[in-house]
Amino acid sequence: MPDVVAIMATVPSPWGPVHVVVTEIGVAAIERDWSAVAVARRVGERLGGLVVAADEPWSAALHDAVEAVSSVADATEPSRSLALDWRGISPWDRRVLEGARTIGRGDVTSYGRLARRIGAPGAARAVGAALGRNPFWLLVPCHRVVAGDGSIGGYGGGPDALDVKRDLLALEGVAVPLARLVD
Repeated sequence: MPDVVAIMATVPSPWGPVHVVVTEIGVAAIERDWSAVAVARRVGERLGGLVVAADEPWSAALHDAVEAVSSVADATEPSRSLALDWRGISPWDRRVLEGARTIGRGDVTSYGRLARRIGAPGAARAVGAALGRNPFWLLVPCHRVVAGDGSIGGYGGGPDALDVKRDLLALEGVAVPLARLVD
């Protein structure tokens, strides 16, 4: 039987249930999905073990990650000091996600500009694909990356995903389409 590698809590949000998974290293996932079982299976496969529901009292790391979800719903920036558990994330995806994590609240850039920022000019589509695999929803603000023409671009996470992206940007005072992108 595989070892328990992470604990998970499910919290409500304006965008549906959010599953927060932490390990002894840090946050392993924050995902918006209707199925906690699917999230636990996906993250468990990535980490090589079992993800189980948290028992009270929650660990400090889980508590802090849950607070980060609440902070976004309350229109404030989650702490960038939360450690992330990068195990099972490809070097390319990590490079893209770390680049996206530096985009400040209320700022928006394009897939191509993010590609240039991380030293991979011409890799806009690959950047978009990596953002689509982002397991750290809200902590790595992939909603702040849009199409080069300032339109909304894509966003993973179900049939209402673009509405969620618009809502997250609106909480930061950003309306789409955009007139200004940051490098």
